[in-house]
Amino acid sequence: MMLTKERQQTAFEALSENFGYTSRMAAPRIEKVVVSSGTGKKRDSKQVELIADRLAKITGQKPSTRAAKQSIASFKVREGDPVGLQVTLRGARMFDFLDKLIHIALPRTRDFRGLPATAIDTMGNMTLGIREHTIFPEVADEDLKDVFGLAITITTTAKNRAEAEAFLRHIGMPFRVDGASKR
Repeated sequence: MMLTKERQQTAFEALSENFGYTSRMAAPRIEKVVVSSGTGKKRDSKQVELIADRLAKITGQKPSTRAAKQSIASFKVREGDPVGLQVTLRGARMFDFLDKLIHIALPRTRDFRGLPATAIDTMGNMTLGIREHTIFPEVADEDLKDVFGLAITITTTAKNRAEAEAFLRHIGMPFRVDGASKR
């Protein structure tokens, strides 16, 4: 099994024919991976601590708290209240997380048929939402009553959507085969 870091290093040879790269530095690569989660409507500090602890187990890095930028009365949110947690991964931790995501966590997702290619934006970054954090092996055995979702953003140096999709397919991201149901 080839790791994500090794596949990224072979991207120049694999993609230069299609995209006309003249230098290894022109080939796309992954800059960072951002894992984030909202804390929900509850102002429960225990819930925030639980999500922070599980995000730390999943990513191997302590998450930072994100505060509300402005007050919204209808949501009962005040400026400065913690509304989410975020982890930015780079380097070795990033590649370890991506390997775990591609080879272990995504195949454990219920009714998984591949990721939609529409998850890639026009700037070459991919964002995917995961409904249950329990697909990761570090937290699978814990209480199932406190399940929360994650957003994972993979930031690449690709210049456009087609380049990013070809690069992400090359590193092993499991995209849907055309014709698969889109729920």
